[in-house]
Amino acid sequence: MSIFGIVVMVIVVLVVLLLVASSLYFYRVGVYRQPKAFLIDNPDLQQIETSDLPIEDVAWVERQPFERIEMKSWDGLLLRAFYLPAPQPTTRTVVLAHGYTGSSKLNMGPFAQMYHEQFGYNVLMPDARGHGESEGNYIGFGWHERLDYVKWIHLLTQRLGEEIQVVLHGVSMGGATVLMTSGEPLPTQVKAVVADCAYTSAYDILAYQGKRMYHVPAFPFVALTSLVCKLRSGFFFQEASALKQVQQTRLPILFIHGAEDTFVPTAMVHQLHAACPTPKEMYVVPNAGHGLAYDTDPATYTNRCEQFLARFIA
Repeated sequence: MSIFGIVVMVIVVLVVLLLVASSLYFYRVGVYRQPKAFLIDNPDLQQIETSDLPIEDVAWVERQPFERIEMKSWDGLLLRAFYLPAPQPTTRTVVLAHGYTGSSKLNMGPFAQMYHEQFGYNVLMPDARGHGESEGNYIGFGWHERLDYVKWIHLLTQRLGEEIQVVLHGVSMGGATVLMTSGEPLPTQVKAVVADCAYTSAYDILAYQGKRMYHVPAFPFVALTSLVCKLRSGFFFQEASALKQVQQTRLPILFIHGAEDTFVPTAMVHQLHAACPTPKEMYVVPNAGHGLAYDTDPATYTNRCEQFLARFIA
């Protein structure tokens, strides 16, 4: 073999090794269960989504008599959720879904309080797999979580009775989770969905963030990381598509997004809304960054949710 051929071969091997190493690195950074340093001081986040709630919100959560509920996931993980019955007996029940690297008690308190105190709902707040008190060593970006949520819904139906009316409400990755869940064959007890700052798919958001934060193209970096994810966690990023699931939903959906969201770009809510074939509304909150729609205008947020749900919940 000529010297030129040897040089070319060495370069090819080095490039392959670099791509393999980078895909393993990005899998560990983005998918594996560990602290996410890249969220700290991220300019696209006015307030880190994984940070604790304000003291008054934490105090409200801690004052409530939440019951810890456990179940086994479809693939054998021990999952935990927190259940709070309504102040008065009711069939109305909300299942909340928190965001990426968050947990139900740390992130979903304001929404639990809204549904419990203002709407009079029973509240179930699961910790997603790989988060909070639930088992799991990877983040499913809503794809594997959707099957967990189907099981939580069936558990609620068994526990509270066939007459219950269920709303799914999620924020960020939780928003994508409830949209992915909405495309599954669900019990008739599920009546509506509220999706706040959801992304169109895991591939889309990771390609966007890969370019924005690391200045790398989707191909080959995100594509190879997706392959690693399939081998290690059982799904391709392209599979985790809220957009595709929304196209086959039978549920009415309220889409919410911050007008100034650059972490999950606001353009994604327009794509999701356009793809939805069922009764739908879209509420884009002026001046709101990622995950801050409620904080920016809680009164209007509450009113929009209440009015939308009143159309479908008895």
